[in-house]
Amino acid sequence: METVRFYYDPVSPYAWLATKAIARIEAAGVHLEMEPVLFAAILGAHGLKGPAEIPAKRELMVRDVLRLAAAGGLTFRGPPGHPFNPLLALRMCLAIGSLAGRRRFTFTLSEACWERGLDISNPAVLLQLAAECDLNGAALQGAARTSEIKAALRDATERAIEAGVFGVPTFGYAGELFWGSDRIDLLLRRIAGQRIDEQRLQDFLARPPLATREEGSAG
Repeated sequence: METVRFYYDPVSPYAWLATKAIARIEAAGVHLEMEPVLFAAILGAHGLKGPAEIPAKRELMVRDVLRLAAAGGLTFRGPPGHPFNPLLALRMCLAIGSLAGRRRFTFTLSEACWERGLDISNPAVLLQLAAECDLNGAALQGAARTSEIKAALRDATERAIEAGVFGVPTFGYAGELFWGSDRIDLLLRRIAGQRIDEQRLQDFLARPPLATREEGSAG
């Protein structure tokens, strides 16, 4: 069975929206692997800012998510503050040995944050959510503070960066990346065997720039 890698960080509302489409992806006959990564580190590696760090983008993002949530029949509340620190939550995900448990906890995190309005950077909230998933939250938080789990998250994030991931959610399949919760239909088309013209892609990428942007120039 072929594998789709789901790179996610619950700090992104689009990662929450993407979790709602997982069943559609698996119905295509692929195995889904959860890949928790630190979005902030990915942004830093590419010299980017997150949409929540740019006022115009921040408002547009929330408007966009509210529209998408309404279209999907979902309730949007959002966390008490955004962005927030997802490190402990991500490390707890990695500390879960069972793939089914990791999946359940991942989905619960996103739902708690974006639908229930909980602060998933709060250790007490994470203990509550672990209990809801029949997981030992205290043990997971203990493991999350070990050097092994901290290194595991760094390594997972670095592998994602090396694979070309620059945002979340991203789905990786057969050497290609599909970025965003709005690219799932295209992912499904690729799984079904539809491909782009790779030679045309390479020909275009080989073209030189005809202009360069000067720092601080508006024209």
